[in-house]
Amino acid sequence: MAYSGVLPSARSRAMVSESRHLLMTVAPGAVWIFIFLVLPSFYLMSVAFMTNGTYGLPEMPLSLESFKRLAGFGFLGWSAGNLFTLLRSLWQTVVSTGLVIIIAYPIAYYITTCREKWRPIMLLLVVVPSWTNQVIRTFGWMNLLAPGTPLAEFAQMLGLVPANMGLYPSNFAVTLGLVYNFLPFMVLPLYAAFEKLDHAQVQAAQDLYASPVRAFWHAVFPQTLPGLLAGIVLVAIPAFGMYVIPELLGGGKGMMLGNLVANQFSGGSNWPLGAAGAILMLIATFIGLYAMRRIGKRLGGGEEVVI
Repeated sequence: MAYSGVLPSARSRAMVSESRHLLMTVAPGAVWIFIFLVLPSFYLMSVAFMTNGTYGLPEMPLSLESFKRLAGFGFLGWSAGNLFTLLRSLWQTVVSTGLVIIIAYPIAYYITTCREKWRPIMLLLVVVPSWTNQVIRTFGWMNLLAPGTPLAEFAQMLGLVPANMGLYPSNFAVTLGLVYNFLPFMVLPLYAAFEKLDHAQVQAAQDLYASPVRAFWHAVFPQTLPGLLAGIVLVAIPAFGMYVIPELLGGGKGMMLGNLVANQFSGGSNWPLGAAGAILMLIATFIGLYAMRRIGKRLGGGEEVVI
């Protein structure tokens, strides 16, 4: 009984010290997130509900005019321009993400079949291009798709583009740029999933005379689903709000939601409308994350596929 009053006190001091250490460790990151993420987000939300001033700056009173303008309602009536921009953003995101998945699956599988000493080199070859500035890489694609280049001349031979015309600016160039830019973000999660692949299940499917497609769907796909869902989140959400690639490779012909938002803060001079578009992108991000979470639970059933 002599230790009954000492042990709780020592344990309490240890818990207080551990809590203080944890607080000191977490506090800098929490303060950074609050100042540079939470506060700007609240300011952006407040700007979206303000009135557009004379020079495009937000001012009182509060209004829903920016959301009406975003939906296409203006002083000249309703226009489907913003709706087309939203639908183009969704379409480009879906197509680009689908192409990235189709290309990334065989690449990730091939890397896992290489000798172990070559795998870091193969992964490095996939990741190294993303270390270069995105604007520089996009200008590189502009040079490759310009008139007179081998790719443009080959497209002219196939009758895809008129003579003396390049492959950009076009929606095709935007899709190509998005696929190239986000491919590493799909290859890496899939590679991590393929490394954990249970080949016994694949062999069992082959022993039961399953076709390659059925063996992939029933034995490989469920095991790589966590990596696939993580890759979709890393690809689709940034692609939906992409600005640089549509601006340079689209040349104004393939404007996406990110371009619409950026233009309102610069040439368009309508900060409330730009803030409303940014809120729309945030809502789309949360909807995408929620959808991936539900799909992961339904298809995978395990906690490891839940985002």
